[in-house]
Amino acid sequence: MDEREWNDILRRVRRPSRYIDRELNAVRKDPSEVELRVGLAFPDAYEVAMSHLGIQVLYQILNGMEGVACERVFTPWADMEAQLRSRGLPLATLETSVPLSELDVLGFSLQYELSYTNVLAMLELGGVALLAAERGEGDPLVIGGGPCTANPEPMAPFFDAFLVGDGEEAVVEMARALMEAKRGGADRAGLIERLAEIEGVYVPSFFDVSYNDDGTVAEIRPLREGCGVRRRMVADLNSLPLPVRPVVPYAQAVHDRLAVEVARGCTRGCRFCQAGYTYRPLRERDPALVERIAREALHNTGYDEVSLLSLSTGDYSAVEEVMCSLMRGFERERVALSLPSLRVGTLGTALASEIKKVRKTGFTLAPEAGTDRLRRVINKGIDEADLIRSAQEIFRLGWRAVKLYFMIGLPTESDEDVEAIAALAGAVREAGRRVTGGRAPQVNVSVSTFIPKPFTPFQWEPQVSRAESLDRQARLRALVRRRRLNFRWHDARMSELEGVFSRGDRRLAPVVLRAFRKGCRFDGWSDELRWELWEEAFAEEGVDRSFYTTRRRARDEILPWDHIDTGIDKDFLLDEYDRALAVEQTPDCRSERCTMCGVCDFRTVKNVLAAPGERGGAPRRRQRPAREGGEPLRARLRFKKTGPMRFLSHLELVAAVLRAVRRAALPVRYSKGFHPLPKVSFSNPLPVGMESLCEYVDMELDASVAVSSLCARLNAEMPEGIEFTMARVIPLQTPALSAMIKAFEYRVHLKEGLQGLDIESEELAGFVKDFMEMKSKSMLLERGSKTREVDVRPLVMRLEAVEDEQLVMTIRCGDGASVRPHEVLAAVLHLSVERASAMPVVKTGTLL
Repeated sequence: MDEREWNDILRRVRRPSRYIDRELNAVRKDPSEVELRVGLAFPDAYEVAMSHLGIQVLYQILNGMEGVACERVFTPWADMEAQLRSRGLPLATLETSVPLSELDVLGFSLQYELSYTNVLAMLELGGVALLAAERGEGDPLVIGGGPCTANPEPMAPFFDAFLVGDGEEAVVEMARALMEAKRGGADRAGLIERLAEIEGVYVPSFFDVSYNDDGTVAEIRPLREGCGVRRRMVADLNSLPLPVRPVVPYAQAVHDRLAVEVARGCTRGCRFCQAGYTYRPLRERDPALVERIAREALHNTGYDEVSLLSLSTGDYSAVEEVMCSLMRGFERERVALSLPSLRVGTLGTALASEIKKVRKTGFTLAPEAGTDRLRRVINKGIDEADLIRSAQEIFRLGWRAVKLYFMIGLPTESDEDVEAIAALAGAVREAGRRVTGGRAPQVNVSVSTFIPKPFTPFQWEPQVSRAESLDRQARLRALVRRRRLNFRWHDARMSELEGVFSRGDRRLAPVVLRAFRKGCRFDGWSDELRWELWEEAFAEEGVDRSFYTTRRRARDEILPWDHIDTGIDKDFLLDEYDRALAVEQTPDCRSERCTMCGVCDFRTVKNVLAAPGERGGAPRRRQRPAREGGEPLRARLRFKKTGPMRFLSHLELVAAVLRAVRRAALPVRYSKGFHPLPKVSFSNPLPVGMESLCEYVDMELDASVAVSSLCARLNAEMPEGIEFTMARVIPLQTPALSAMIKAFEYRVHLKEGLQGLDIESEELAGFVKDFMEMKSKSMLLERGSKTREVDVRPLVMRLEAVEDEQLVMTIRCGDGASVRPHEVLAAVLHLSVERASAMPVVKTGTLL
């Protein structure tokens, strides 16, 4: 694609940083050395995708293979999709702009049922046939993986294959098999046959599904011998790589931090939790390995927060040991630790004390249900006293807010159970008030509707209707507000859609296709969900949603996912279902008897717990000078922002520079207080899309640093397009940059860009002369959501036409009215601001 056209597209879309490449640690391979081109697709926005650890893991593994190039692609937002369609451009990979249709493999990470229309959008935009049956020899193999492959049937017609279970070892086998088969001249069918031989690979076209007159599944018939599907499982996490050079996004990710997986699987047996069953057995990582990965990855990224991930990190055997060891270095480095998944009862004083050493990252406690009885039904082994104690400990150690997560619509739930949610949250607030001496803490109550999932004891249960969800939400909203609690709830329409597809079958594929054709995208985003179009799609395909949601399944019914073997014994699930209805709990097999779930063979497949070990062998980050020691100094640095980096917003630029500061180990000083921040301040924000040769940043550092080395140390860590060109010491009491700047200088290239202006020098000189002779020039300018009338003439200090039909201008800066260079250009040349915005502008000077 022509660079000018791409730049023109980027200036027209929101958050263009979603679409620029060359992020830190991204991999770009020489096409001449590549046998297999793999696209790693995440059917959601860039900032969601880049928060997902699995993408980073597979990206590192595949790019570590000789002959394999793995590149990423994400769902473009509506404005970018419109640009691609209107210009006839294909969706392409981020690293080297390979159209999706030219890949060998396109692998989708299916994390959420409400991303299904995004899958179809990406296929169509990439020039790939939507239905697997319609793809030819030149099309990529479309493969799905992730949690939704526990029941991928609603999407089966769109995929050539699925990978069920752990992907780290399987993707290597798949890539090798495909390269070998390609060398042997295998056709498309032969490639799929070869994949089907690998454990964990499910080829939907190898099975035929028939239905009874009542709509239930009559038979799932394999069309070939030996095509059974068993979940792929890695026995030892310590044998798997974790990314020590994860890609660091420019756009702020939803979870903007370094993630390290400490364990996989869970033995608690919460009966609503699909991951707790499908990721069995429990496998914990060696603590020394966790520490090494965390330290090395921090050094390679510059993040200021590390998140230790698992289904329940507080249950990790070495959690206190690892946190204490990491914090010995992290406290000095101002790196925070967070535990996003914390089970009530696992938070001790030692854990909370370590977490708060740098800054108080958030706490979410998940009692799930409002009464002890209902928690026994779902096998959530905590009681109200446990919750109160955990909350009190959080508040006692200085936190002022906590989030409580509950579900409504759980099996056997009564009105009393619903009302108890508000009562329990209120009790937490009052307990916090007692601890804090009368000041009530903030308690945030989050409620979602329970959705029965495959391979759980509740897979036979009906889901509550949307109307019932709305009624329970309304009752809770009133009860919670009386207790002065914050209340958030999940959209009941989204819960209904998720429920349909969670336990759906192949007959739902035409509904997904029709909804996509009607314009549905990003259905998991509440402000993007187009419910009326979904209703039309179901009606036009003759599909009754309630058949998949509010209907109780018979115990002997063939379920759409019954041909997929996750290792969990169906009789075990039925027994757990009966125990739930009898309000009986099942013990944790980690510490008590085996519950005979069917997963373990007790030889290679078994629970693996982390053993305490010596920490001395874990590599350390480069040591920095002691913080806050000696006299500080203040440095002012100048830098350029050019090329693709001009599409970073001001906040994205700040984040990129601060991470570079951390990677360069510069001894920056920090503020005091609840949330310490580096003492770094930037000059005025630059408009997104504008290049600059003269941006400034002030830093307060330890006096031990050699200022003459700052530019070189930072430039070694910066992406192409951000270059530091000057650094000097300034007095500590120098006013802030924003208070010192008097004006900015710009150069406008009128004939460059996709929509360059055809104008001669004499005509341009006349326009400039006319404008400069004006006493005033009023314009209606958009400022946020408002329109203001601004007299722009007094704000233009200098305007001059120079060689090659360029304009140079100096624009006054200060309090009150302001004007942007494109707005001045519009006023001078009698253009619309939109038309003037197509002209490339470079900021060439800052007058202090």
